[in-house]
Amino acid sequence: MSTTHGGPSTADGPPASPAPAPAVCTLQIPVRADGVQLLGETKGSGYREAPSLVRRADGQTLQLTGLLYLTLEAVDGTRGLEEIAAHASARSGRLVSPDNVRTLIESQLLPLGLLQLADGTQPEVRKSDPLLGMRFRYSVTDPERTRKLTAPFTVLFNPLVVAAVTAAFVATCWWVLMVKGLASATHEAFANPGLVLLILLVTALSAGLHEFGHAAGARRGGATPGAMGTGLYLIWPAFYTDVTDSYRLGRAGRLRTDLGGLYFNAIVAVAMMGIWWATGYDALLLVIVTQLLQMVRQLLPLVRFDGYHILADATGVPDLFQRIKPTLLSLLPWRWNDPEAQALKPWARAVVTIWVLVTVPLLLFSMVMMVLSLPRLLGTAWASTVNQYAMLVASFGKGDFLDASVRVLAIAAVALPVLAVFYILLRLGRQVLTGLWQRTRGKALQRGTAIAVIGAVLAGLAWAWWPGTESYRPVQPYERGTLADATTAVFPAAPGSGMREGRAGRTVALWPEGARKPTRDEPQLSMVLVPRQAAGSGSGPATAPSWVFPFDQPAAPEADGNFSLAVNTTDGSVVYDVAFALVWADDGEDVQTRNEAYAFASCADCTAVAVGFQVVLIVGQTDVIVPENLSAAANYNCLRCLTYALADQLVLTLDGPLSADGAARLNELWQQIADFGRNLQKVPLSEIQGRLSAFKQQVMDVIAGDPSASPGAGSGSATAPPTTAGPSPSGTQPPSPGATGTPQPAGGPAQTAPVQAPTGGTAASGSQPATPPADTTTAQPGLSTPAPPAPGTGAGQVPPSPTATASPTP
Repeated sequence: MSTTHGGPSTADGPPASPAPAPAVCTLQIPVRADGVQLLGETKGSGYREAPSLVRRADGQTLQLTGLLYLTLEAVDGTRGLEEIAAHASARSGRLVSPDNVRTLIESQLLPLGLLQLADGTQPEVRKSDPLLGMRFRYSVTDPERTRKLTAPFTVLFNPLVVAAVTAAFVATCWWVLMVKGLASATHEAFANPGLVLLILLVTALSAGLHEFGHAAGARRGGATPGAMGTGLYLIWPAFYTDVTDSYRLGRAGRLRTDLGGLYFNAIVAVAMMGIWWATGYDALLLVIVTQLLQMVRQLLPLVRFDGYHILADATGVPDLFQRIKPTLLSLLPWRWNDPEAQALKPWARAVVTIWVLVTVPLLLFSMVMMVLSLPRLLGTAWASTVNQYAMLVASFGKGDFLDASVRVLAIAAVALPVLAVFYILLRLGRQVLTGLWQRTRGKALQRGTAIAVIGAVLAGLAWAWWPGTESYRPVQPYERGTLADATTAVFPAAPGSGMREGRAGRTVALWPEGARKPTRDEPQLSMVLVPRQAAGSGSGPATAPSWVFPFDQPAAPEADGNFSLAVNTTDGSVVYDVAFALVWADDGEDVQTRNEAYAFASCADCTAVAVGFQVVLIVGQTDVIVPENLSAAANYNCLRCLTYALADQLVLTLDGPLSADGAARLNELWQQIADFGRNLQKVPLSEIQGRLSAFKQQVMDVIAGDPSASPGAGSGSATAPPTTAGPSPSGTQPPSPGATGTPQPAGGPAQTAPVQAPTGGTAASGSQPATPPADTTTAQPGLSTPAPPAPGTGAGQVPPSPTATASPTP
């Protein structure tokens, strides 16, 4: 809700919105129109020559030059043109002829609707209807009733009372925001829909009391407040008070009137603090917050809120918006000394110029952002309305009418901003089109140019609002909503302009529905691929031109690493990349082998599948065992594409070599695994992980059945839920900390060390549902150990490690 005051329109040039000039001759004895009030010269004016104010019967206040005001002042229904000229000459100190008076009457006072027509009828006037003005006003009290209602409140403006209330208000705000907090108040309010309705009701009533503050402030200074009522400001319900008579007051009296509403908001906040002290209902503290929010919003000087009127009355320039055009023109070097620009005093001109330079760009920026964000606003409003409507139906079904009332208010709160945007755009469009059509009447070249500009604007709107994949997507909870985010849909960020290596940044991670998410107490390690600067533009190697993705290509594997990378940039194709490896490690070498699988696609109707499978057999005592198992899948500028990455790793610790029979059985099994890898593209994606898990179990069975191996320290397994890359779920598997195993004598008790190996990781992106990661399986105490490679060979990778790449048409 907002408040408005009456504001004058200037009449020292063309009137704001006058009626057409009457086509009748001027009476020899002119008569004022009914209801015209002479308010007098503005006190504390920012003009070099202080203007005078006149109010018409329709409530419109006009700002007249001194000579016009003296002429109108002399029009009393008894004086003729010569007598009016004599009066104006005597009061102004310069010669005014009857012909001058006739010209002023016919060209200014009659068109403004301040005089009766020659036939004695009242003039037809058209009140100013600014874009940012209040509409559909409905008066609740007449001026007489307003004066009676607000008379008791004038005592609150006693300086001692003002000082006490201000101190109490500051103390209340500090205690609520810095000591008590609002968590319990919010919880209590939203747990009880009745309290939410109560808070909304009190907030609405406080907005009405805000208007009492303006009226009481005007009365305290000696002005007479007018009608009070309600209406629509833009499209929001608002209260208003006619305090135009406060222009009779000096600068201090006008500022008291402007600040009176905010002062009464402070009184409401202090009163709520007292009620909370007596009742203990924490939800009442939210009313204090709503008062603070109202006060902050009212202080904005960009539109006709209290802050606008405070600035206008402090500078003595009643209608700041009418100063925008002359102020902007005066910034041109050859227009600096224009008479209209020189009308203000130097200090007032400086303040108004600063206001114009701040307000105009912000209003234009707000308008542009309103246009650009309208699709997302519509999508979010529709999703929220559907959700609130479902809860409304459920509330009615349960007979919970209080909760149903809250849902109705929520739907209204969602709908009003959308309607407000359309209302503002329609009114603005109508005013611009009407103005251009009138100004270019009879000017073919200018009208053609205007039509071309209008066509370009309409084309831009169609481009900004055209339905697209992301255009009407509802705003999500994880989105930040920054200015850069708001323009990304229309002006996408350049590749590589986001996160940087070695710097702090923000990113978005998605989990499949129902998956366990990381917390501060139980974090999960993730891998973030960030771009490096290209060669010649800073540090870091240049990226190959064929690499189209907004992050660096994964680094090549180490000597004992297993690496699978499937990249598809061809429409309508399928790419598989498979890497299987058996790794032996002995002689106490550190085990830091990596198993990686990456699938990336940037194409249409395409598929990229990467599978990495690695078995690591550790023979003897090893102090450092830190294997890594990583998988990532990502789509970039993809349409109907699928990326699937699976990294599966098995780590076993053995105390001795395998027997000859055990080694033969293991080699035979590995040949089966290799054949499976070579023909993997024939296996459905949904079966790959299950088949690999079966092979892992067979490897463990071979080692468990070998009698020559003594039991070794086992390791547990760790499972992490998948994270996402791109629009669909993907998985990234973190490495696990190393552990040192202690061999046990045969038949003796076994010790289980901490986790030695990470789990298998699966990443899927696209239309394929995410596959949960498989647990890494490790040797358990009591298993026999197979034979390692020949002594002295150290860590090694046993072939074959099949890699298959296929690009058939799907």
